[in-house]
Amino acid sequence: MFFYAAKLVWFFLQPSAALILALAAGVIAIGFGAVRVGAGFVLLAAIGLLIAGFSPLGAALMLPLEDRFTRVEPDGPVTGILVLGGGIDQRIGEERQAVTLTEAGDRLTEGVALALRYPEARLVFTGGSDQFVPDGPSEGEAAQRFFRAMGIPDSRVTIEDQSRDTAENARLSKALLDPKPGERWLLVTSAFHMPRSMGCFRAVGWDVLPWPTDFRTSGSGDLTRFVSQPSVGLQRVDVATKEWIGLVAYWLSGRTNALFPKP
Repeated sequence: MFFYAAKLVWFFLQPSAALILALAAGVIAIGFGAVRVGAGFVLLAAIGLLIAGFSPLGAALMLPLEDRFTRVEPDGPVTGILVLGGGIDQRIGEERQAVTLTEAGDRLTEGVALALRYPEARLVFTGGSDQFVPDGPSEGEAAQRFFRAMGIPDSRVTIEDQSRDTAENARLSKALLDPKPGERWLLVTSAFHMPRSMGCFRAVGWDVLPWPTDFRTSGSGDLTRFVSQPSVGLQRVDVATKEWIGLVAYWLSGRTNALFPKP
């Protein structure tokens, strides 16, 4: 139920959608003669789109998330590498019959790089389907094909393809892998997603080592730079806002062990 509620609520809460809906409402209101009300909505939407699209707002929201955890170099043998789902476009991949990586595809490529760096470690992918009604191959199946194409033998790869959100990634992966005290597991996910991910794994009693990737900002310098592509600015604001809301929702529902997990 949490998965479905989160999908529905986020559709209306994401800033870009909310601003576009406000703009549409303003135009409709003007068309029905409510000029002052409609003009107010249009002005609000225009200002919001300008700020979110061109200003450093997205970077300001993203940086605290991306800088929260740094990569932790293991001080001994690595038992396994956990790659969280979200880096594969299932719909396009299925239609084109090719594994198609999203902007978060660094999760998978970094997983391969770590598998080559630690040849004795298990490579684990956790992720099922993010669709309301799962249809077709899971993301886990696509990940298996990707790892195979990258030269990683199936014998090293474990796929958990039932989870649909980060909390389930942690809970179902732990149940599948049964990690032992003293083992070293690297957690690979997008840098902005790492705080919530670490909170979820800690909540199920699994002390993993963070290995953030898929950075969307270059550092504090982005706070003084205006964005030349409004689509990039809007996407940053959307992604960061979703993550901040996710942190609050997961903490309130007991899915993480802290509101803003720290190293």
